Amino acid sequence: MVSARLTCRAATAAGIAAGYAADLRFGDPRRGHPVAVFGAAAAALERRLWARSRRRGLLYTAATAGGATALGTVLAAATREHPAGRFATTAVTTWAVLGGSGLAAEGGEMARLLDAGDLPGARARLSHLCGRDPAGLDAAALARAATESIAENTSDAVVAPLFWGGVAGLPGLLGYRALNTLDAMVGHRSPRYAEFGWASARADDLANLVPARLSAAAAVLCAPLVAGAPAASLRAWRRDAHRHPSPNAGSVEAAFAGALGVRLGGVNSYGGRVEDRGPLGAGPPPDTADLRRAVRLSRLVGATALAVGVGLAGSRPPWRHRASGRT
Repeated sequence: MVSARLTCRAATAAGIAAGYAADLRFGDPRRGHPVAVFGAAAAALERRLWARSRRRGLLYTAATAGGATALGTVLAAATREHPAGRFATTAVTTWAVLGGSGLAAEGGEMARLLDAGDLPGARARLSHLCGRDPAGLDAAALARAATESIAENTSDAVVAPLFWGGVAGLPGLLGYRALNTLDAMVGHRSPRYAEFGWASARADDLANLVPARLSAAAAVLCAPLVAGAPAASLRAWRRDAHRHPSPNAGSVEAAFAGALGVRLGGVNSYGGRVEDRGPLGAGPPPDTADLRRAVRLSRLVGATALAVGVGLAGSRPPWRHRASGRT
Protein backbone atom coordinates (compact mmCIF):
# COMPACT_ATOMS: atom_id res chain seq x y z
CA MET A 1 0.00 0.00 0.00
CA VAL A 2 2.79 2.44 0.93
CA SER A 3 4.63 1.65 -2.29
CA ALA A 4 1.46 2.20 -4.34
CA ARG A 5 0.88 5.57 -2.70
CA LEU A 6 4.44 6.64 -3.38
CA THR A 7 4.06 5.54 -7.00
CA CYS A 8 0.77 7.43 -7.32
CA ARG A 9 2.38 10.59 -5.98
CA ALA A 10 5.07 10.23 -8.63
CA ALA A 11 2.36 9.59 -11.25
CA THR A 12 0.51 12.74 -10.16
CA ALA A 13 3.69 14.79 -10.44
CA ALA A 14 4.48 13.33 -13.85
CA GLY A 15 0.89 13.87 -14.98
CA ILE A 16 1.04 17.56 -14.04
CA ALA A 17 4.26 17.93 -16.06
CA ALA A 18 2.74 16.08 -19.03
CA GLY A 19 -0.40 18.22 -18.92
CA TYR A 20 1.71 21.36 -18.87
CA ALA A 21 3.65 20.08 -21.90
CA ALA A 22 0.37 19.31 -23.69
CA ASP A 23 -0.81 22.87 -23.13
CA LEU A 24 2.45 24.17 -24.59
CA ARG A 25 2.17 21.87 -27.60
CA PHE A 26 -1.54 21.84 -28.36
CA GLY A 27 -3.08 24.80 -26.54
CA ASP A 28 -6.76 24.68 -25.62
CA PRO A 29 -9.08 22.02 -27.09
CA ARG A 30 -10.88 23.57 -30.08
CA ARG A 31 -14.23 21.96 -29.34
CA GLY A 32 -15.90 20.64 -26.24
CA HIS A 33 -13.52 22.36 -23.84
CA PRO A 34 -14.27 20.94 -20.36
CA VAL A 35 -14.21 24.43 -18.83
CA ALA A 36 -16.83 25.58 -21.35
CA VAL A 37 -18.94 22.52 -20.53
CA PHE A 38 -18.69 23.36 -16.83
CA GLY A 39 -19.57 26.99 -17.57
CA ALA A 40 -22.68 25.96 -19.49
CA ALA A 41 -23.81 23.73 -16.62
CA ALA A 42 -23.10 26.49 -14.08
CA ALA A 43 -25.07 29.01 -16.18
CA ALA A 44 -28.04 26.64 -16.32
CA LEU A 45 -27.98 26.25 -12.54
CA GLU A 46 -27.66 30.01 -12.11
CA ARG A 47 -30.88 30.53 -14.04
CA ARG A 48 -32.66 28.31 -11.53
CA LEU A 49 -31.05 29.64 -8.35
CA TRP A 50 -30.37 33.32 -8.98
CA ALA A 51 -31.67 35.85 -6.49
CA ARG A 52 -30.30 38.99 -4.88
CA SER A 53 -29.17 36.84 -1.98
CA ARG A 54 -25.78 35.87 -0.59
CA ARG A 55 -27.33 32.69 0.78
CA ARG A 56 -28.49 31.63 -2.68
CA GLY A 57 -25.06 32.56 -4.05
CA LEU A 58 -23.33 30.46 -1.41
CA LEU A 59 -25.53 27.49 -2.30
CA TYR A 60 -24.71 28.01 -5.97
CA THR A 61 -20.96 28.14 -5.31
CA ALA A 62 -21.07 25.08 -3.07
CA ALA A 63 -23.05 23.07 -5.61
CA THR A 64 -20.89 23.92 -8.62
CA ALA A 65 -17.36 24.16 -7.19
CA GLY A 66 -18.14 21.43 -4.68
CA GLY A 67 -19.36 19.19 -7.48
CA ALA A 68 -16.15 19.72 -9.46
CA THR A 69 -14.03 19.01 -6.39
CA ALA A 70 -16.07 15.87 -5.65
CA LEU A 71 -15.48 14.65 -9.20
CA GLY A 72 -11.75 15.10 -8.68
CA THR A 73 -11.97 13.18 -5.42
CA VAL A 74 -13.77 10.30 -7.14
CA LEU A 75 -11.17 10.21 -9.93
CA ALA A 76 -8.34 10.25 -7.38
CA ALA A 77 -9.91 7.37 -5.44
CA ALA A 78 -10.50 5.36 -8.61
CA THR A 79 -6.83 5.66 -9.64
CA ARG A 80 -5.26 5.26 -6.20
CA GLU A 81 -4.04 1.74 -6.98
CA HIS A 82 -3.42 2.41 -10.67
CA PRO A 83 -0.44 4.73 -11.30
CA ALA A 84 -0.87 4.60 -15.08
CA GLY A 85 -4.48 5.68 -14.72
CA ARG A 86 -3.49 8.40 -12.26
CA PHE A 87 -0.86 9.69 -14.67
CA ALA A 88 -3.23 9.77 -17.65
CA THR A 89 -6.12 11.32 -15.72
CA THR A 90 -3.91 13.98 -14.15
CA ALA A 91 -2.28 14.82 -17.49
CA VAL A 92 -5.60 15.30 -19.28
CA THR A 93 -7.07 17.28 -16.39
CA THR A 94 -4.02 19.53 -16.14
CA TRP A 95 -4.13 20.18 -19.88
CA ALA A 96 -7.83 21.05 -19.63
CA VAL A 97 -7.51 23.50 -16.76
CA LEU A 98 -4.37 25.35 -17.88
CA GLY A 99 -4.63 28.43 -20.09
CA GLY A 100 -1.00 29.43 -20.62
CA SER A 101 -0.75 28.84 -24.35
CA GLY A 102 -4.06 30.51 -25.06
CA LEU A 103 -3.02 33.50 -22.97
CA ALA A 104 0.30 33.82 -24.79
CA ALA A 105 -1.40 33.52 -28.17
CA GLU A 106 -3.88 36.28 -27.33
CA GLY A 107 -1.07 38.55 -26.13
CA GLY A 108 0.87 37.95 -29.32
CA GLU A 109 -2.17 38.61 -31.50
CA MET A 110 -2.93 41.83 -29.65
CA ALA A 111 0.66 43.00 -30.20
CA ARG A 112 0.39 42.13 -33.90
CA LEU A 113 -2.82 44.11 -34.33
CA LEU A 114 -1.39 47.13 -32.54
CA ASP A 115 1.81 47.03 -34.59
CA ALA A 116 -0.35 46.96 -37.74
CA GLY A 117 -2.31 50.00 -36.53
CA ASP A 118 -5.55 48.00 -36.52
CA LEU A 119 -7.25 49.68 -33.56
CA PRO A 120 -10.77 48.34 -34.34
CA GLY A 121 -9.37 44.82 -34.51
CA ALA A 122 -7.40 45.30 -31.29
CA ARG A 123 -10.46 46.68 -29.49
CA ALA A 124 -12.51 43.68 -30.60
CA ARG A 125 -9.72 41.31 -29.54
CA LEU A 126 -9.41 42.79 -26.05
CA SER A 127 -12.54 40.91 -24.95
CA HIS A 128 -10.54 37.67 -25.29
CA LEU A 129 -8.28 38.89 -22.49
CA CYS A 130 -10.41 40.95 -20.11
CA GLY A 131 -13.82 42.52 -19.55
CA ARG A 132 -12.67 46.14 -19.88
CA ASP A 133 -14.71 48.45 -22.11
CA PRO A 134 -12.63 48.76 -25.31
CA ALA A 135 -14.55 51.61 -26.97
CA GLY A 136 -12.41 54.71 -27.23
CA LEU A 137 -9.18 53.07 -26.04
CA ASP A 138 -6.14 54.19 -27.99
CA ALA A 139 -3.09 52.05 -28.78
CA ALA A 140 -1.35 52.89 -25.49
CA ALA A 141 -4.43 52.06 -23.41
CA LEU A 142 -4.92 48.80 -25.29
CA ALA A 143 -1.29 47.80 -24.75
CA ARG A 144 -1.64 48.57 -21.04
CA ALA A 145 -4.88 46.60 -20.74
CA ALA A 146 -3.37 43.59 -22.49
CA THR A 147 -0.19 43.71 -20.39
CA GLU A 148 -2.19 43.89 -17.16
CA SER A 149 -4.37 41.01 -18.26
CA ILE A 150 -1.34 38.88 -19.19
CA ALA A 151 0.04 39.43 -15.70
CA GLU A 152 -3.18 38.73 -13.80
CA ASN A 153 -4.16 35.72 -15.88
CA THR A 154 -0.71 34.19 -15.56
CA SER A 155 -1.53 33.78 -11.90
CA ASP A 156 -5.17 32.76 -12.40
CA ALA A 157 -4.84 30.43 -15.40
CA VAL A 158 -1.35 28.98 -14.98
CA VAL A 159 0.24 29.36 -11.56
CA ALA A 160 -2.83 28.71 -9.40
CA PRO A 161 -3.89 25.48 -11.17
CA LEU A 162 -0.34 24.15 -10.96
CA PHE A 163 -0.09 25.09 -7.29
CA TRP A 164 -3.40 23.51 -6.30
CA GLY A 165 -2.68 20.47 -8.45
CA GLY A 166 0.56 20.04 -6.53
CA VAL A 167 -1.14 20.50 -3.17
CA ALA A 168 -4.30 18.44 -3.72
CA GLY A 169 -3.96 16.58 -7.02
CA LEU A 170 -7.09 16.03 -9.08
CA PRO A 171 -9.51 17.62 -6.57
CA GLY A 172 -7.25 20.68 -6.43
CA LEU A 173 -7.05 21.02 -10.20
CA LEU A 174 -10.80 20.73 -10.79
CA GLY A 175 -11.94 22.57 -7.67
CA TYR A 176 -9.70 25.58 -8.30
CA ARG A 177 -10.62 25.84 -11.97
CA ALA A 178 -14.30 25.70 -11.07
CA LEU A 179 -13.92 28.53 -8.55
CA ASN A 180 -11.99 30.68 -10.99
CA THR A 181 -14.60 30.12 -13.69
CA LEU A 182 -17.40 31.04 -11.28
CA ASP A 183 -15.57 34.24 -10.34
CA ALA A 184 -15.40 35.22 -14.02
CA MET A 185 -19.09 34.42 -14.48
CA VAL A 186 -20.72 35.91 -11.37
CA GLY A 187 -17.94 37.38 -9.22
CA HIS A 188 -17.88 40.91 -10.64
CA ARG A 189 -19.46 43.87 -8.85
CA SER A 190 -22.43 44.46 -11.10
CA PRO A 191 -25.90 45.14 -9.69
CA ARG A 192 -26.99 41.63 -10.70
CA TYR A 193 -24.12 39.83 -8.99
CA ALA A 194 -23.19 42.06 -6.05
CA GLU A 195 -24.96 39.69 -3.64
CA PHE A 196 -25.36 36.45 -5.60
CA GLY A 197 -21.71 36.39 -6.70
CA TRP A 198 -20.23 37.38 -3.34
CA ALA A 199 -19.40 33.82 -2.23
CA SER A 200 -17.78 32.92 -5.56
CA ALA A 201 -15.67 36.08 -5.56
CA ARG A 202 -14.50 35.65 -1.96
CA ALA A 203 -13.73 31.95 -2.43
CA ASP A 204 -11.67 32.77 -5.52
CA ASP A 205 -9.79 35.45 -3.57
CA LEU A 206 -8.90 32.93 -0.88
CA ALA A 207 -7.85 30.30 -3.39
CA ASN A 208 -5.49 32.78 -5.07
CA LEU A 209 -3.80 34.25 -2.00
CA VAL A 210 -0.76 31.99 -2.20
CA PRO A 211 -0.60 31.55 -6.02
CA ALA A 212 -0.67 35.30 -6.63
CA ARG A 213 2.30 35.86 -4.34
CA LEU A 214 4.09 32.90 -5.86
CA SER A 215 3.49 34.51 -9.26
CA ALA A 216 4.90 37.82 -8.05
CA ALA A 217 7.95 36.14 -6.54
CA ALA A 218 8.56 34.23 -9.78
CA ALA A 219 8.34 37.50 -11.74
CA VAL A 220 11.00 38.98 -9.48
CA LEU A 221 13.29 35.98 -10.01
CA CYS A 222 12.73 35.89 -13.79
CA ALA A 223 13.07 39.64 -14.40
CA PRO A 224 16.66 39.41 -15.75
CA LEU A 225 15.46 37.01 -18.47
CA VAL A 226 13.27 39.79 -19.93
CA ALA A 227 15.93 42.49 -19.58
CA GLY A 228 14.53 43.61 -16.23
CA ALA A 229 15.85 44.00 -12.70
CA PRO A 230 14.75 41.85 -9.74
CA ALA A 231 15.20 44.80 -7.38
CA ALA A 232 12.85 46.97 -9.43
CA SER A 233 10.26 44.21 -9.58
CA LEU A 234 10.42 43.59 -5.83
CA ARG A 235 10.27 47.31 -5.10
CA ALA A 236 7.17 47.81 -7.27
CA TRP A 237 5.49 44.78 -5.68
CA ARG A 238 6.09 45.99 -2.13
CA ARG A 239 5.27 49.64 -2.85
CA ASP A 240 2.33 49.44 -5.25
CA ALA A 241 0.38 46.19 -4.78
CA HIS A 242 -2.00 47.74 -2.23
CA ARG A 243 -3.14 50.32 -4.78
CA HIS A 244 -5.00 47.67 -6.76
CA PRO A 245 -8.57 46.89 -5.62
CA SER A 246 -7.93 43.15 -5.87
CA PRO A 247 -6.10 41.54 -2.92
CA ASN A 248 -4.25 39.31 -5.38
CA ALA A 249 -3.99 40.92 -8.83
CA GLY A 250 -2.15 43.92 -7.40
CA SER A 251 0.82 41.80 -6.34
CA VAL A 252 1.19 40.17 -9.74
CA GLU A 253 0.62 43.27 -11.85
CA ALA A 254 2.98 45.38 -9.75
CA ALA A 255 5.73 42.74 -9.89
CA PHE A 256 5.30 42.41 -13.67
CA ALA A 257 5.40 46.20 -14.06
CA GLY A 258 8.64 46.42 -12.10
CA ALA A 259 10.19 43.49 -13.97
CA LEU A 260 9.30 45.05 -17.33
CA GLY A 261 10.25 48.58 -16.27
CA VAL A 262 6.82 49.99 -17.20
CA ARG A 263 3.92 51.72 -15.46
CA LEU A 264 0.59 49.93 -15.26
CA GLY A 265 -2.62 50.93 -13.47
CA GLY A 266 -4.89 53.91 -14.04
CA VAL A 267 -8.56 54.48 -14.82
CA ASN A 268 -10.51 51.53 -16.24
CA SER A 269 -14.16 51.13 -17.23
CA TYR A 270 -16.09 47.89 -16.84
CA GLY A 271 -19.64 47.91 -18.15
CA GLY A 272 -20.06 51.55 -17.19
CA ARG A 273 -18.42 51.10 -13.76
CA VAL A 274 -15.26 53.22 -13.50
CA GLU A 275 -12.35 51.98 -11.41
CA ASP A 276 -9.45 54.31 -10.61
CA ARG A 277 -6.29 52.44 -9.68
CA GLY A 278 -3.08 54.01 -8.59
CA PRO A 279 0.11 53.59 -10.60
CA LEU A 280 1.81 50.20 -10.56
CA GLY A 281 5.50 50.51 -11.40
CA ALA A 282 7.51 53.60 -12.20
CA GLY A 283 8.43 53.43 -15.90
CA PRO A 284 6.76 54.61 -19.10
CA PRO A 285 3.47 53.09 -20.29
CA PRO A 286 3.97 49.73 -22.04
CA ASP A 287 4.21 49.51 -25.80
CA THR A 288 3.88 46.44 -28.03
CA ALA A 289 7.49 45.41 -27.39
CA ASP A 290 6.74 45.43 -23.67
CA LEU A 291 3.58 43.41 -24.28
CA ARG A 292 5.67 40.75 -26.02
CA ARG A 293 8.11 40.80 -23.10
CA ALA A 294 5.14 40.32 -20.76
CA VAL A 295 4.20 37.19 -22.73
CA ARG A 296 7.76 35.86 -22.33
CA LEU A 297 7.70 36.67 -18.63
CA SER A 298 4.37 34.86 -18.34
CA ARG A 299 5.94 31.75 -19.88
CA LEU A 300 8.87 31.93 -17.47
CA VAL A 301 6.63 32.40 -14.44
CA GLY A 302 4.56 29.42 -15.57
CA ALA A 303 7.67 27.24 -15.86
CA THR A 304 8.68 28.26 -12.33
CA ALA A 305 5.22 27.37 -11.05
CA LEU A 306 5.47 24.00 -12.82
CA ALA A 307 8.60 23.19 -10.82
CA VAL A 308 6.78 24.14 -7.62
CA GLY A 309 3.66 22.14 -8.49
CA VAL A 310 5.61 19.03 -9.48
CA GLY A 311 7.69 19.30 -6.32
CA LEU A 312 4.62 19.59 -4.12
CA ALA A 313 2.86 16.70 -5.85
CA GLY A 314 5.84 14.38 -5.57
CA SER A 315 6.71 15.13 -1.94
CA ARG A 316 5.26 13.38 1.07
CA PRO A 317 3.02 15.75 3.07
CA PRO A 318 4.47 16.48 6.54
CA TRP A 319 1.29 15.37 8.31
CA ARG A 320 1.76 11.88 6.90
CA HIS A 321 5.24 11.75 8.40
CA ARG A 322 3.76 12.60 11.79
CA ALA A 323 0.92 10.11 11.41
CA SER A 324 3.39 7.30 10.75
CA GLY A 325 5.54 8.30 13.74
CA ARG A 326 8.54 9.15 11.53
CA THR A 327 10.55 12.35 11.56
